Amino acid sequence: MGNWLVNHWFSAAVLAAWLGINIFLFTYYFLFFDRDERYFYTRAILGSALAWARASAKCLNFNSMLILLPVCRNLLSFLRGTCSCCRRTLRKQLDHNLTFHKLVAYALALLTAVHTIAHLFNLERYNQSQQATDGSLPAVLSKMHLQGSKWLNPIHSNQTTVEYVAFTTIPGLTGVIITLALILMVTSSTEFIRRNYFELFWYTHHLFLVYFAGLVIHGIAGLVRGQTEQSMAEVHPYHCAEYLTQREQNCTHSCCKDPEFGSIPAEVGQCWDGCGGGEALSLPLGCSSPVLFQFFAPPSSQSWKWVLAPIILYVFERILRVWRARQKVVVKKVVMHPARVLELQMQKKGFCMEVGQYIFINCPAISPLEWHPFTLTSAPEEDFFSIHIRAAGDWTERLIDTFQSETPRIEVDGPFGTASEDVFQYEVAMLVGAGIGVTPFASILKSIWYKFQQADQTLKTKKIYFYWLCRDTGAFAWFNDLLASLEHKMAESGKADFLTYRLFLTGWDTSIANNVALHFDTATDTVTGLRHKTIFGRPMWNMEFAAVAAAHPR
Repeated sequence: MGNWLVNHWFSAAVLAAWLGINIFLFTYYFLFFDRDERYFYTRAILGSALAWARASAKCLNFNSMLILLPVCRNLLSFLRGTCSCCRRTLRKQLDHNLTFHKLVAYALALLTAVHTIAHLFNLERYNQSQQATDGSLPAVLSKMHLQGSKWLNPIHSNQTTVEYVAFTTIPGLTGVIITLALILMVTSSTEFIRRNYFELFWYTHHLFLVYFAGLVIHGIAGLVRGQTEQSMAEVHPYHCAEYLTQREQNCTHSCCKDPEFGSIPAEVGQCWDGCGGGEALSLPLGCSSPVLFQFFAPPSSQSWKWVLAPIILYVFERILRVWRARQKVVVKKVVMHPARVLELQMQKKGFCMEVGQYIFINCPAISPLEWHPFTLTSAPEEDFFSIHIRAAGDWTERLIDTFQSETPRIEVDGPFGTASEDVFQYEVAMLVGAGIGVTPFASILKSIWYKFQQADQTLKTKKIYFYWLCRDTGAFAWFNDLLASLEHKMAESGKADFLTYRLFLTGWDTSIANNVALHFDTATDTVTGLRHKTIFGRPMWNMEFAAVAAAHPR
């Protein structure tokens, strides 16, 4: 438990803060709408479903504010690279950006379900109250001011159905659209679809534009209403509610006056001089001029206040990425390695990278909209940047085939930061890669090679352990030259012990095993040609960690 807290206390604190804010918002607004006197008459019709709907709506606004931030890659790279307070603890938290993005998305899905179910109950109770003829308080309230604008029940006719309200009003229609968009985004984000039908995931995820547009205007009509402040001063619900059902019995009490209702916190469409209010986005009768502000942000719609800043930030993020992607990229060299691994060496004006970073690649000849991430395999000291692409799907297969026949135009967005940038901040580093996942370590090992050539005295790293797991021997081929060069250079520099690497072959056949057995006593490995022998099988990680810990007690 102690070790877990040392490694994960900040992540746990962030999760606790996020969860705590959600619980606070839900509890606070649930109690507010369940007890506030302005909603006394609304609760008479809707019951507790009002509080469930409004509390979940506030949490939806909060999480909608957060959902875009973890995918603002330039913001994360800025925090990782330039913010003085973003050292190891916070920098490690930045590596969980997609995990947090998914967590917030699942919370949105859950809260949307709660909000939708609550409003379905609300619509049904609105409808029942409108059709009721028993003289009860909900029935009386539902039939007030049918010709005016200060109604409480949005269903004004006995012939109006719940379905009609759900699909013809602004809140109902946008709610349906938002829910469908969210369902499609969440279901298409499952690991199976992302891995096997990436294009479906990618295109469907852009429904977030529909989601935010619907969210901003969802509450614009102010269908859920409460009693106005002015009306409460004259006809307070705690004193007057019982008299509303006695009006047909020649009620002479002052409380028999009809209460007035409007959107809270202010009546939508009302002029600020206090004259009568019209419906949303309409000019009230008797007002001399329209309220300009109402056309952009009606007071009954609060969501825009929550999401405006993140949306602006994300828009700038996308503008920056589009501008950067349009800058010319020159492909200097194309190398086809064994196991269908394509190496592209490129140059781009103003491109500046660090070890372990990644870029997004687009090939308009294949698809103008598809962008795929690849880790940089070049070192910052080189005058080009490179990536290695393994055939692992339709897009990569087509890209490799295209480059074998011509050199198409390439667009590049990035680079973006990763945890691997921190490798030179530690005296001892363990690098673990599997298959083509070794690419970030190609950048690191190349950079080390250059630092040794330049006799860099500022290099803090004293020891590197490198583990590479591959399923077949072909995957080793393109990386062998780099490891052989590092072996030779470090031996010449008297630092042969600086790099310890171990290669694991997790899949092999009888011919490979027999060949290894025949040449067991040779100085170099028969699979890779390197000094370190290839190990068959997977690492015993408990033993590996124990050995490294024993060699470096601090």
